[in-house]
Amino acid sequence: MKAIVTVIGKDRVGITASVCSLLAQHNINILDITQTVLQEFFTMVMLVDTSACQQSIGEMSDLLEQAGKEQNLSIRIQREDIFNAMHRI
Repeated sequence: MKAIVTVIGKDRVGITASVCSLLAQHNINILDITQTVLQEFFTMVMLVDTSACQQSIGEMSDLLEQAGKEQNLSIRIQREDIFNAMHRI
């Protein structure tokens, strides 16, 4: 299944590395990634493949949310179909 991961927070060294490392630990493959810094705020959006991940999307959501709290970031994961439905104009 494909999912969207979003990361938002104050820019600092290592954000991309730490998030990508956590995803790799759970066999989540990054298919596409975009990131930017707006003034001092870091934003990143990733399209990922979760088909090899042993955890459910809910479990990964909890893990990423906890990792985000520990790093002062907002990290969210959402199924691609739900993300698309929510952002359809």
